[in-house]
Amino acid sequence: MATSTMDDYGGTLAGASVLVIDDEPGMRNFLTKILEPRVKRVEEAGSPKEATLKLDEAHYDLVILDNLMPGGTGLDWVTEQRRKGFFADTILITAYADLETAIAALRAGVSDFVLKPFRANQILSAVARTLDRKYLRRDNTLLLRELHAGSPRGKLLGNSQALTDVRSMLARLAPLPTPVLFTGASGTGKELAARYLHQVSDRAEKPFVAVNCAAIAPDRIASELFGVVEDDDRLKPGLLLLADGGTLFLDEVAQMPDQLQAALLRVLEDKRVRPVGAEREIPLNLRFLFATNADLDAAVAEGQFRADLYHRINVMRIEMPPLRDRSEDIVELAAFFMQEFATTLGMPRLDLDEETLLKLRRYDWPGNVRELKNLIERSVILGEFPEEFAGSGAVTGAQAIENLDLVMQRHILHVLDLCDGNRAEAARRLGVSRKTIDRKMAVWVV
Repeated sequence: MATSTMDDYGGTLAGASVLVIDDEPGMRNFLTKILEPRVKRVEEAGSPKEATLKLDEAHYDLVILDNLMPGGTGLDWVTEQRRKGFFADTILITAYADLETAIAALRAGVSDFVLKPFRANQILSAVARTLDRKYLRRDNTLLLRELHAGSPRGKLLGNSQALTDVRSMLARLAPLPTPVLFTGASGTGKELAARYLHQVSDRAEKPFVAVNCAAIAPDRIASELFGVVEDDDRLKPGLLLLADGGTLFLDEVAQMPDQLQAALLRVLEDKRVRPVGAEREIPLNLRFLFATNADLDAAVAEGQFRADLYHRINVMRIEMPPLRDRSEDIVELAAFFMQEFATTLGMPRLDLDEETLLKLRRYDWPGNVRELKNLIERSVILGEFPEEFAGSGAVTGAQAIENLDLVMQRHILHVLDLCDGNRAEAARRLGVSRKTIDRKMAVWVV
């Protein structure tokens, strides 16, 4: 059987923060020397009292502690910390492997224990095993939640100037911890833009958690977001703790209840969260993103939204453009959605011929990208486009999408629509002569 080297654990441990608790300096130094090159952060405490102070100052993914220390056992300390609010997984190191200790460790919520004396690869295996389970529980919880919520997935597609400007601003904001408020009409892609910002940031490998503030029942808001210490003194983490290290996206913030507004303001100011029933506030490392399709200025003026919270979240604002202001993206989006739904639904693709593409381009799309996506999905299911978008053109596929004359036709007719058919005004906007418009219109039968 092949023997694992200590380097095998680097990928699993990278990014973790570890607290080592032991009254023996030699053991603390040994564990720190093993872990320091492989984890993001490792700190030491020489007593339960010192460890408690460390927990008040910072969050740790994992705690490694000795069971027998002056002033009390490690198990007694873990039990006490769980009542106060304790989110770290725990590995117990002990020289005594009796059944009573093992049962007590399970009751205290210890994830694993390692017998003294041990080798470096034994403790590294226990650390990697414990962190794997911890991250798997977190990922499963968040994945099940996303599947249940039907969170939007996909790319921030489009090459229009309006969307290029948005992507450029997101790239500038990506390395910063600054809160961002996404505004714009429903269906413009605010959550997709938030996900894009997360993906191009240094938090991309950490969780992205989306929360619809209007969808959580008022009596569940505190425990859902902040977590709760349950009857057995175990902490059930809330969404803020599950997202720790990553990005929390709060949608529909204008519909946030008063009590949540006050609690969120404290979290934003202190970077700490207190689970329901806990004595301790747990430090957070989160990027906060917000979204609304409402007029928050009006909500503040009417007393429906806290002014102090508004100023705290409105540091950087990104207005998502409506689809009518990025109409040159419609054809690309329609082709993408057609392929997506044909694949996911297992049904034939419909032809996007030049007539259908022209009709899609000239429509105003009051429901924005979401309306276009829904139209394509419905059409794939029914096997045909609705009458107002149906076409009988002979040109389909890449030729219909990329042909320069057809691209020009769609653009000129769209601009004419914006000008209510005024050819002189359309020519002025397009930077061409009125005769050019007349000549093109004479050729096109529209």
